[in-house]
Formats: sequence, structure tokens, C-alpha cells
Amino acid sequence: MKKLTLCLCALVAFGSAAFAGTETYSKDSKTVPPPCPQWYADNEFNFSLSGVYALTGSAWREDTYLAVDHAWGGAIDAKYFMHRYFGFGVQGFIVDANTHEIDDNGFVRFPLTNDDGHAVGGVLGTFTLRFPINCSRFAPYVWIGGGGIFGGGRDHDFVLDDTQPLGFFRREFDRSETKTMGQVGGGFEIRFTPHIGLQNDFSWNIVSGSNNNFGMARTGVNFAF
Repeated sequence: MKKLTLCLCALVAFGSAAFAGTETYSKDSKTVPPPCPQWYADNEFNFSLSGVYALTGSAWREDTYLAVDHAWGGAIDAKYFMHRYFGFGVQGFIVDANTHEIDDNGFVRFPLTNDDGHAVGGVLGTFTLRFPINCSRFAPYVWIGGGGIFGGGRDHDFVLDDTQPLGFFRREFDRSETKTMGQVGGGFEIRFTPHIGLQNDFSWNIVSGSNNNFGMARTGVNFAF
């Protein structure tokens, strides 16, 4: 009986020593990695200024809104990220559409020497999903938007002219009209500091009439507060 009691005491003592040794080893060997720098934050207000290059999906002869092959301009964008992964915003842009006025002499089109430059702009509400890569300055993002576009449009009339083979010719001209517009896009941002970054993105813009759709590339500086 005494031997059994001694054996049990020895086992308990050995188990306690082993447990204590394991705990001590764990505490001594446990290392806490330094926290990653956070380049993107919750409750963050973003304001960006960008240069814009717009290119139409159709040739300028078929496009009835921008009526160009390409145009240059600028954009501003304000967004509030309630969470570092998503936010709502307002976007505005303006481009200089330098169109060619053309006449239609019967069935033959010929360009005139004078160009007609006009500004086309848009204002949209946006919803953005942002995907900051952990411990990285890099954050891809995608967004959708909707709003209006104004300042573009092309129309035509017929002018009587006895010198023309048909006695008249078709004259095309620019006019200012407002249309609804949808937008979908994606891009990425690189933060130099938690408050300043470089962004690049591309969007496809859908305007009334399939011939009027156009793409828009933006490169600019983003300020985060």
C-alpha cells in the first residue's frame, strides 16, 4: 500500500513539473511580431484630382454625343470610406471635345476646315469597394456610379442649295443636351504616406444610345484625411 501511495505521489510530482516546464518554455519562446503599418483607415475622407483621357467606343462619325475619337480633360472625386473596404462618393469630370463639323453632299461626306470645340462634363454618385493588401501600400478598387452628362450631342438639319445635285445638303452641328449616364470601373492606389497616394483607373461609361459609350482613363493624386 505504501509503495502504491509513493508511486502515485511520484507521478503527480512528475506531471506537475512537466506542466510547469512546458508553460515556462512557452512564455519564454513566445514572440510578438511588430504591427503592420496601416496605410488605409476606417472613417476616411478621400479627395482626388486627376487628369482624364476619354476615348469613344464608336468612330466620331457614328458617335452622336461626344462626336470625337478622343478627348482630354480633368476630374475631381470625393469619397467617404465608412469602413476601409467600402465608401460612397461624388465624381465630376470635364473634357474638351474638339469635333469636326461636316456636311453631307448627297451621299458623300467631306470635312470643313473649321473645328468646333466644346466642353462636355458629368456628375455622378459612386459606390466603391477597396481591397487594401495587408502590410502593403497597394490597394486595388472597383466602383459603380450613376448620374448625368451634359454639354454634348449632335444634330442635323437640311439646307436648301440650288448648287447641290439634290437641291439641298445635310448640315450636322453640335448642341448642348443632358443625358443620363452609368459608369463601372476599376483601378489601384499606391500610398506614399497614410495621407497621400497615387491612383490610376479606367471606367466604361454608358450614355443613352449604344454608339455614345466611351472609356475614361484617370491618373491623379489622392488626399486622405
